[in-house]
Amino acid sequence: MPTVTIDKQDLYEYLGKEFTSKEFTELCFEFGIELEEDTTEEIEEMLSKLSVSERKAKATTERPQLKIDIPANRQGISRALKIYLGKQEIPDYRKVPAAQPGPQRMIVHKEVNQIRPHVVCAILRGVKFTEARYQSFIDLQDKLHNNICRKRSLVAIGTHDLDTIQGPFSYQARKPEDISFVPLNQTQEMDAKKLMEFYESDLHLKRYLHIIRDSPVYPVIYDANGVVLSLPPIINGEHSKITLNTRNVFIECTGTSITKANIVLNTMVAMFSCYCDEPFTVEPVIVEQVDGTKDEYPNIEPRSLSTDIGYINHAIGVDLSPEDIIKHLHRMSVPARHQQSEPKIEVMVPPTRSDLLHSCDVIEDVAIAFGYNNIPRDLIKSATIGAPLPINKLSDLVRRESAQAGWTEILTLSLCSHDENFAFLRRTDPGTEAVVLANPKTIEYQVARTLLLPGALKTIRENKKHPIPFNIFEVSDVVLKDETAERKARNERHFCAVYSDHSAQFEVVQGLLDRIMKMLNVPHTTVNEPPRRGYFLDEKDIPTYFPGRSANVCYRESPSSEVIVLGQIGVLHPEVLVKFGLDYPCSVVEINIEPFL
Repeated sequence: MPTVTIDKQDLYEYLGKEFTSKEFTELCFEFGIELEEDTTEEIEEMLSKLSVSERKAKATTERPQLKIDIPANRQGISRALKIYLGKQEIPDYRKVPAAQPGPQRMIVHKEVNQIRPHVVCAILRGVKFTEARYQSFIDLQDKLHNNICRKRSLVAIGTHDLDTIQGPFSYQARKPEDISFVPLNQTQEMDAKKLMEFYESDLHLKRYLHIIRDSPVYPVIYDANGVVLSLPPIINGEHSKITLNTRNVFIECTGTSITKANIVLNTMVAMFSCYCDEPFTVEPVIVEQVDGTKDEYPNIEPRSLSTDIGYINHAIGVDLSPEDIIKHLHRMSVPARHQQSEPKIEVMVPPTRSDLLHSCDVIEDVAIAFGYNNIPRDLIKSATIGAPLPINKLSDLVRRESAQAGWTEILTLSLCSHDENFAFLRRTDPGTEAVVLANPKTIEYQVARTLLLPGALKTIRENKKHPIPFNIFEVSDVVLKDETAERKARNERHFCAVYSDHSAQFEVVQGLLDRIMKMLNVPHTTVNEPPRRGYFLDEKDIPTYFPGRSANVCYRESPSSEVIVLGQIGVLHPEVLVKFGLDYPCSVVEINIEPFL
């Protein structure tokens, strides 16, 4: 969770009460946040070591701070606490029309679709900055960048002195050498290519350079006179820098997610519109999209969310009236009203509470305001006896038997690269097997594994320093596409064992398979025998394995049932060993154990 730092005396004055350390800790706990640190003692100890004159000078600058851990849904903590204590009404955020000649415009060019396609904007008029407010303004941007913006990869915030620039603005994408401006807090003009080199050694900005550095074009925002406002997500221009004298603030948020961009813009507007001449107001900006459509931002109109009153009371374990529920939601900065025609509470979700998505979120807020410690204690109405799921009980039996046979258990990651799951095993991707991640963090996590084998082979590769032989096994889930499933995918429990030594010794893994089957009371049979219950090996050339040294592991539940292919057993093909960087032959067995339930 992010940690915010608040001036202790300013907060207590704003809340209208001097809290003891215990009282404020309890208030934070009741509200669902946590006081991480109170620097009062540290400051007092530091001041006590100074002379009287030095102490007076330091007392104005070195003030006690409160460091508070907050979840994502608790931005604007001072205002939220004051509303929770019943000392302030919920703000009414409003859009006010722009003066003539009309609202400012942001024109989006089609080239931005190559890199960061979305932009949203807003204007705060008549903002009154002080040193503390200015620092808070910067800190809020940093907190948002590091959390919901995912280190600027999803959204980047730009704030500008509107009186130094002129609309309409344009959001473009150009070649790095065609973008030239003076970066924030610099005096020398440079093009975007030189800018990347310049900030390579900057401790703060170098972590964001990779987001656009390798792109053929960089996103850039211009005003009507061709002045560069910002090069998102790296840095703003010096020309439109915010200062303590700034009165009108132009906010633009660019990114790859329009939903996240809206949330970030609404948060910025909600937190600092209270310092406008007309509090809690914002001037909208028209964004002209590539297709000619015109969208007005910010979208601060509350959205409706209905929750059944009985559902709220049942989930919490209380019997609250509609009026009490509304009162508790009000304390959590959430306006609500009773739908008289039916037993429901209609919540008007404000722009500051993007986390309210479902009835359970409403229930959580009601429970916090009511007080978890105030919920009546009661005995459960029914008694149950815990028991493992059948699949987990079966898995533990297989694990125990394998371990007692002298094999070492491993636990590998459920994600792997596409090549490790297919090409490295000499398999082709049919397109109907693996669940592919839409936006993988790295090349190593592209698909959900459909076999346990890649993880086992990588385990051997990373442990070459250990003496051979390797005899390892794993019992875990794989993920397979399934159009009949609710989420179009399903888990399947597999058992995989790999033996690696100077020679393949296929009989070792076959012996382990026989032992496990015997433990599961599954008899051995053969392909040629009359149909009867049991398992058998059906010799077959499988690309992953050495020619003539592989087979399907098959199972028949009863003489009249169909044959099920549980998996494969064999000696790995030399090309597979090379792909995974292994030095010695490997024998492998991997089967699906769910049919034995």
